[in-house]
Amino acid sequence: MGSIKKSNPNGIHEAVEVVLRQYVSEQNHLVLALSGGVDSVVLLQILAQISKQFTFNLSAIHIEHGISPNTKQWSDFCQNYCDALGIPLTIFSLSIKKQAQVSLEAAARQARYAIFKEISADCIVLAHHLDDQAETLQLQLLRGAGLRGLAGMPIMRLLSPAGKIKLLRPLLTVSRDTIQGYALQNKLMWITDESNDDTTYHRNFLRHQIFPLLEQRYPVYRETLARTSRHMGEAVQLLDSLAENDSQLVMVAGEIHIERLRKLDFLRAKNLLRYIFSRRDIIQPSTQKLEEILRQLWMAKSDNYLYLTFGEFEIRLYKNLVRLLPKAKSKLPGSDQDQLFYWHGEPNWVIEPLGGVIKWSNSVGIGINAKKLMENSIAVRLRKGGDRLQLNCKLPRRSLKKFSKKLRYQNGSEIIYHCC
Repeated sequence: MGSIKKSNPNGIHEAVEVVLRQYVSEQNHLVLALSGGVDSVVLLQILAQISKQFTFNLSAIHIEHGISPNTKQWSDFCQNYCDALGIPLTIFSLSIKKQAQVSLEAAARQARYAIFKEISADCIVLAHHLDDQAETLQLQLLRGAGLRGLAGMPIMRLLSPAGKIKLLRPLLTVSRDTIQGYALQNKLMWITDESNDDTTYHRNFLRHQIFPLLEQRYPVYRETLARTSRHMGEAVQLLDSLAENDSQLVMVAGEIHIERLRKLDFLRAKNLLRYIFSRRDIIQPSTQKLEEILRQLWMAKSDNYLYLTFGEFEIRLYKNLVRLLPKAKSKLPGSDQDQLFYWHGEPNWVIEPLGGVIKWSNSVGIGINAKKLMENSIAVRLRKGGDRLQLNCKLPRRSLKKFSKKLRYQNGSEIIYHCC
């Protein structure tokens, strides 16, 4: 395990107690995310000891990610450890697969947080420490992150903006060396993830190759980087306050009024959108994508229907209001592909469930006879296999699929499929 430097095991209890006194109330239910590594093993033992004097309920969860061949051994270790401490443990099993443009670490993190949101608890406790914070800041710098990313991990934040569950990190001011020193002093056992030595992972490369060199020249780099993250966090709070004030001027019944948004300068509008995405627990689009979204909103006519997508969400502009919605699925929620939507003479026919609008305009010599339109029932549904279309009575029927083509917005890069 190597030599332990700068170890001050006796300070861990105090650090954890300070966080608990600030954020935990009587009879709260705390759930520790137990990986079986030294950090979470130490934290669980400390929480078990403190719970005897604090009046909170304590349990643990262990998540099997299904990535390592040793997954079952880790689960058994966590179960035995919790049994010895008399702490209830729930084990969740996942099957993490590599996704396009998403790292394995990011996919695992998304899966973990999805489980966290299903847990009944007041606080979910994580064992991130001072070295983790330094690594996180360095990774965010290398990714070109903004202030929110450079603020790193807070000691406490809400799991979701609209929820009440807190994420607590009581060890965030404690170094890895101190934690390991405590574990050795108390003769604790823990498991070691073999992937922690794999320097193909960015975090491990920093941990094993870069930070040991950095420590030779800057011994207190951890505390210095943590201080930088705190400064960034304070700047984020100021920007959020500005965005909150702007939202009072721009938002109408929870939606963005496009003309009011355009009265902000570009940077404040960007800040407001990031704030709205954060408050709705939406993964932030890249800077390039965010600026593209704003450009299209800036250039679109207020009475036009605009449709943009990013990640799992979409933005729609209609009648001066910008709506942020989950991306429409291939099938309609609570319905089937055969559902019909009937036209009742609207000049601009908005079909919300299908995410589209049909506009009618008067023409001479082309188009559909207005009288025939009014005399017949007009309906829209999703295209199905085998549908055919005859554009002219002198032309044969052809598969509707063959009439599909790609159209590009004149003022942007979004591609949408239309039928001509």
